[in-house]
Amino acid sequence: MGQGRGWEGAVLKLMRAKDYEFTVTGAEDVTPAFRRLHLTDGGMLAATGVHPTMWVRLWFENAGRPHQRAYTLVDPDPAAGTFSMEFALHEGCASDWARAAKPGDTIEATVQGTGFQTPDPAPSHVFAVADPASLPALNSLLGALDEAPATVWFEGGADDGLPFRTDPARHDVRAVPRRDAGAHLVAQVKEALPALLGSTPDPYVWIACDTATTRALASYVRKELGLPKQRVNALGYWRAT
Repeated sequence: MGQGRGWEGAVLKLMRAKDYEFTVTGAEDVTPAFRRLHLTDGGMLAATGVHPTMWVRLWFENAGRPHQRAYTLVDPDPAAGTFSMEFALHEGCASDWARAAKPGDTIEATVQGTGFQTPDPAPSHVFAVADPASLPALNSLLGALDEAPATVWFEGGADDGLPFRTDPARHDVRAVPRRDAGAHLVAQVKEALPALLGSTPDPYVWIACDTATTRALASYVRKELGLPKQRVNALGYWRAT
């Protein structure tokens, strides 16, 4: 980027974050609002290894200032040094960059904070709450926990061409329209989840929506339903404005 990264970059450096440069090798529009880019990793995967739902922070220009956003790796291949990324397109500098990206373009990235701990005991049933922004991570999660059936509440259209990697025989995907800034999704999950949790011995709950929705559901699952924190993984993927 040719400039400093402000306080965010300074904090990440203090936390021993590692920097890499990715190069775009191809792009495809999965839908008009969902774009997949193919990239080389600048040596990252050989140094860091790979785990489910792995993500990195990309650095974008935003009105002359550095701006970072986290994105999940899709199909990382350490031997080839390649992976893809999928962008749910909306307004903003990250989406603007993804729309215009072409082979040969580069972007700087920082690896810090990503991780995944396999639930122990293994889930008897996975309960996931997601949306287009977290779909790549959802696909990675279900691929890693492929022996467990799953119930997925997906905010947004589940049948509009998005690249779900779900198996109808094992995964019950429930499309929920976004209404009332996510409150409708929260209500739908609260209505169904208590009975579902009670019907399986070792549940695992994974929540990745906008920050406010994620916090509300994570608090509900932990405090009101009493699920131990090691059986809940929650991460806000974006902030509603």
